[in-house]
Order: sequence, then structure tokens, then C-alpha cells
Amino acid sequence: MAKQQQQPQQSGNDAKGIATRAADYSQWYLDIVKRAELAEHSSVRGCMVIRPQGYAIWEKMQRELDDRFKATGHVNAYFPLFIPLSFLAREEQHAAGFAKECAVVTHHRLKTIDGKVQVDPDSKLEEPLIVRPTSETIIWNQYKGWIQSYRDLPLLINQWANVCRWEMRTRLFLRTAEFLWQEGHTAHASEQEAREETHRMLGVYADFAENVMAMPVVQGAKSPGERFPGAVESLSIEAMMQDGKALQAGTSHYLGQNFAKSAEVQFLNKEGKLEYPYATSWGVSTRLMGALIMTHSDDTGLICPPKLAPIHAVIVPIFRKDDEKAKVLPACEALQQELRQAGLAVKLDDRDLHPGAKYYEWEMKGVPVRIEIGPKDLEKDSVCLVRRFVIEQPGESEDDRRKRKKSFIPRGEALAQIRGLMDSMQKELFQRALAFRESRTRVIDTLDQFEAFFKGDGGFAWVHWAGNAEQEEELAKRFETSIRCIPLASQIPDAARGAGTCILTGRPSAQRVVMAKSY
Repeated sequence: MAKQQQQPQQSGNDAKGIATRAADYSQWYLDIVKRAELAEHSSVRGCMVIRPQGYAIWEKMQRELDDRFKATGHVNAYFPLFIPLSFLAREEQHAAGFAKECAVVTHHRLKTIDGKVQVDPDSKLEEPLIVRPTSETIIWNQYKGWIQSYRDLPLLINQWANVCRWEMRTRLFLRTAEFLWQEGHTAHASEQEAREETHRMLGVYADFAENVMAMPVVQGAKSPGERFPGAVESLSIEAMMQDGKALQAGTSHYLGQNFAKSAEVQFLNKEGKLEYPYATSWGVSTRLMGALIMTHSDDTGLICPPKLAPIHAVIVPIFRKDDEKAKVLPACEALQQELRQAGLAVKLDDRDLHPGAKYYEWEMKGVPVRIEIGPKDLEKDSVCLVRRFVIEQPGESEDDRRKRKKSFIPRGEALAQIRGLMDSMQKELFQRALAFRESRTRVIDTLDQFEAFFKGDGGFAWVHWAGNAEQEEELAKRFETSIRCIPLASQIPDAARGAGTCILTGRPSAQRVVMAKSY
């Protein structure tokens, strides 16, 4: 008789090796990243290795976003990693904004000196090179040869790349010295067209966040102190994580003619006059991976929205004897083939491990559905479906919730049931995240209310604001909060509409802003 390898069952968060959200949210996040095999620290300070499981999710994010970019007329290109220092210095605000985060290359060769490999002092570059923190300056220098006439506009370019920002305090996915992203850089013949592009791309990000990541966001403009260096206006999408903090999940900037002027890019307009084009830039990064984890996951591990799940379903065969294995495995393989032909990503886990160890692993990695098939299921011509999560009901015990996760269905209904589960779980994740955000959002009218809110659980505070940058900084020092965005009109709930008075200065305020603690 051949038995599957027996391993001790693991139960409780101590056995699983992860903290709970309630006990230590920061450690819980890092534990999920590690135990779900999404990423890990590298030997280079502040840099991460994105593991295959994490990179597979990032690839799906890329595909979804890239399709949306191309549907709006954008095309992909690639620009150099290294930027001459003089390029960055052309736009003063831009250079000042990134000065503290720049990695600088000053030499180009090594040599052996006294038996040690060292930088060759004779290989000093004539001009230092900046490892790109962002690419506006080098891209606009290139655009000088691409744009001569209004007929060359709009120029709609995106690139997928890595960037380097020398962060002092790093956290996997959320803030690392090197990270992956996309950056769009467009040129337009008019201010109106460029501003429309800025809002269009913010809408693309919001659509992706809500309909693919199942993560509700607030769209709005950044305050002057929070703008991208060199931008005339910056827009962002802001999401609430499960600890009530905000995470900036994507930005879109109207750059005016600033970068065109600094790179001396001009075009002949329809009237035959030279004019500077109007620019935008916009981007999201692997920070979205952190947003996904902190929006949906639980104390058992990662929860991945089906639209981004590398594996939609895992099939776990259950058997003890060789004759049971001979019957169960072919049935599992047949179901795997059927589901794959229907477009689902399915893994058959036939490793020589105890089923409990497999359950633990795939729950930790966030696979939406687990399918169990054993001898009794074959006799009944059925399969067991186990959902990764169910929406908690008020007063429900953990045992009752666990029971609701599992269902037995006829084998012939497996495909339809699993497809339906994917759709319902995607919607449920969004609704759960939205309900949580609403439960942690307050319309606040006084500084005392503001203080009480952020001394408590906190969340999103909709407040009237008419202060200046110094007063914004004063509020940040007192409560560790910031203006996350000045919401677009379409984002303002009825309870937060209308004019009022600033909570700090008492001056008249035309509309409310969203304030929160943030990552």
C-alpha cells in the first residue's frame, strides 16, 4: 500500500509563521510577501527579488494595463537607463524634487590595484550619469528630433521599465531603491488636449484598480505641496488599506510646456508659428502589488482577485492506496484538461505531500478555488469546491464560515460552477473593500473631530481646507496626516458636497479634501 507522505498539520498563525493583522499589521504584510513567495530582499540594500509567484501577478497587471493603453492610442517604446546630469538640471523644480533620491554613475571601469578590484580612477566620466528616477528629461530630449509640426502630434508613448530612487527606508513592493513600472509620456498641440489626456489616463488607472484589482479608489488632484516635481497639476487615485491608511496607487500629471521648453522642443502650428507642445506623464508601479496584498488578504495568507490570479483553481487528489490513486488521478487530469480548454489556469497538485500541506500552501498563495477529488467523490460523480474566502456574516463563527467555503457539486457542473465562482468572488472582493472604506470614512467639520478620528482607528477624513503649504505641514506634524487628494467632482459623496470653513484656519473653503495617514 502506497500512502501520501504524512506531515504534521499546521494550525494557528504561530504555526503558519505569520503575524495577524490585529497584532502587528506591518509584520503581517511582510509575512504574507514572504510566505506567499511573492518577493524577498536581495543582497543589494533596498532592492528586492520578485519571485515567480509575484512576477506572474505583475505580468497579468502589465497585460491588463497595456491593453488599455493601446486601446487609447498609445504605443510602447524604450529609452535609456542613464540620464546625463545636465538633462536633469534643465528643469529646476524637477531636479530639486529628485535630488535626494538619485543614484549617480561617475566612473565606467574597474581595475586591479595592489591585488584588489577597485574603481579605475582614470575612468571618470566627463559628465556624471543619473540612473533614471523617471524619464521626462531624456525622453523630451529625444522628442526634439521627433516633433516638428502639428502633424506629428499628439505623440502618445509609453514605456515599461525599471527605475531607481535611493530610498532610505524601504519596504518590499511599497518602497524600494529599484522598482518596476510603466511611464507614459505624451506631447500635444494644445493645453486642452493635454489636460484631457491627463484625466483620461487617470480614468484608465481607476478602471483597472476597481474592475481588475477589485480595489475602490478616490480620484482627485494633489495639493501644490504633493505635486510631481515640474508638474502644473498632478492627479492621483487613492486607495484605503485594511489598516485605514491611504496608498497612492497611480498618478497622472499635466506638465504644461515646462519640459518642452527645457529641452527646446518646438513645432509649427497650423498657423505656421513656432510653439512649444504641451506634455503629460503618468505611471503605476509594482507598488500595486503591495496595494493588492493590503486591500484583500487575511490572516491565512494572500487573497488574489480572480482576474489577476496566476492560478484560478488547484486540483488536489485525495487517496491512500495505489488502487485509489489509479482511479483518482485520471479523473483529476480529465477535469484539469476540461477547465484549461475553457480558458482557466488550473494546476493539478499531484506531489507526494499530505493534502493538508497542499491546502496550507495554496491558501497562502491566494488561489481562488481549490478542487478536491477522492474515491467517495468518484462514487458520487461529484467534486468538492473550496473557496479561498467568503464574505463574513455578522455574528458568524469561524466554524460556520469555514463550512460555507466548501460545497459538493455534480461533476458535470464543475466548469459552470467554477466560472460563476470566479465572477462572484471578483465582485465580492470589490464590495467588501468598498464597504470597509465606507466604514472608515468620515465627513469632519472641526479640528476636535479630526483629532478624535485620527487618535482612534482613523481612515479617510473629508474636511474643508483653505490652508497654505506651511499649515498643511503643521497638520501633518500634529497628526501624521496629509491631503491625499482634492477629489474630482464626480467622486464627492452627497454628504461631503457644498462650501464650508477650513478646519484649521476657519477661512471659507469651496470644497472638501480627503485627508489620511498614508504609505
